[in-house]
Amino acid sequence: MSHQVEKRLLTAKQAAAYLGIGLYTLKKMEYAGYLKPYRTLGGHRRYSQEMLDEYLEKSREFSYKRAASESNTVDSCQGSAKR
Repeated sequence: MSHQVEKRLLTAKQAAAYLGIGLYTLKKMEYAGYLKPYRTLGGHRRYSQEMLDEYLEKSREFSYKRAASESNTVDSCQGSAKR
């Protein structure tokens, strides 16, 4: 008996809802290269939940790094204003 992990594939509408964005934004993310959906024989896009979770994780890491960078910039600006 095979213990193969089954990938859960979502439609574009389901993927957009999962990410909390609109279909248009999902399509822009695909064109920008952030997501690479599978295609059905009919040309419909399918997204694995794993792919979406990886995107969310990477975007969180980017947000944390960006927030830390902006915090340092604000601190240095405030420090020079005190002089």
